[in-house]
Amino acid sequence: MTPLIFLIPVFIFGLCIGSFLNVCIYRLPISKSILFPGSMCSRCGTPVKFYDNIPVLSYILLRGKCRNCGIPFSFRYPMVEAITGLMAVSLFLKYGLSPESLVYFVFICCLLVITFIDMDHQIIPDVISLPGIPIFFIASFALPSASLMDTLVNSGLGILIGGGSLLTVGLLYTLLTKKEGMGGGDIKLLAMMGGLIGWKGILFTIFISSAVGSIIGIVLMLRMKKDMKLAIPFGPFLSIGAMTYIFFGQKLISWYLNIL
Repeated sequence: MTPLIFLIPVFIFGLCIGSFLNVCIYRLPISKSILFPGSMCSRCGTPVKFYDNIPVLSYILLRGKCRNCGIPFSFRYPMVEAITGLMAVSLFLKYGLSPESLVYFVFICCLLVITFIDMDHQIIPDVISLPGIPIFFIASFALPSASLMDTLVNSGLGILIGGGSLLTVGLLYTLLTKKEGMGGGDIKLLAMMGGLIGWKGILFTIFISSAVGSIIGIVLMLRMKKDMKLAIPFGPFLSIGAMTYIFFGQKLISWYLNIL
């Protein structure tokens, strides 16, 4: 059993990284630097003091408001920080202090940023997905594998199947309906995922994301009680599928094959 003393610094580290992810989520879609200037209130422009910028804790102490003008801060800020902290702890518990944990943590951080940007703006920033394809392809060689050739084939096929599958679906949809289907951002995102989790992970991700997305889409349509087309971003569902694979993929696949 992992001692609690090890989990606390891992969780705090995750919280701090989550605070930086909030900056990325807010600034990347509006093409602002994620490094300068420092954090400030979006209404009054007052710089946030270091003691008001402690992840989660400052939000609680300030009751979710700016100390200067009193404007409410979004609950998303502490939520993203807490999620990132929990992800760091979960990876540490599953993989220990290893290159595997670090690679997956960086990957999940990218997915969290993409998820919330896609939810807000219906875009997946190329600044993450495009460089992410070669970066995570190279990072996949730090993961346990039978051989370098196995990793090369697995990750290479992951990129091809990841990008190619959604590209094919999008082209077929456009051909049949004369309307744009799957966005290019989703295609690049799935290619980025394939570079790390491989072709099996991509097939798993597509299945899980499609199932979860369909269920949520049906629920939303029933709640709205209208027969209408909903513009639901697919990036968050792809991210859910990839993260599920990282933590439970192999067990779920083995369980499914045993049933068959």
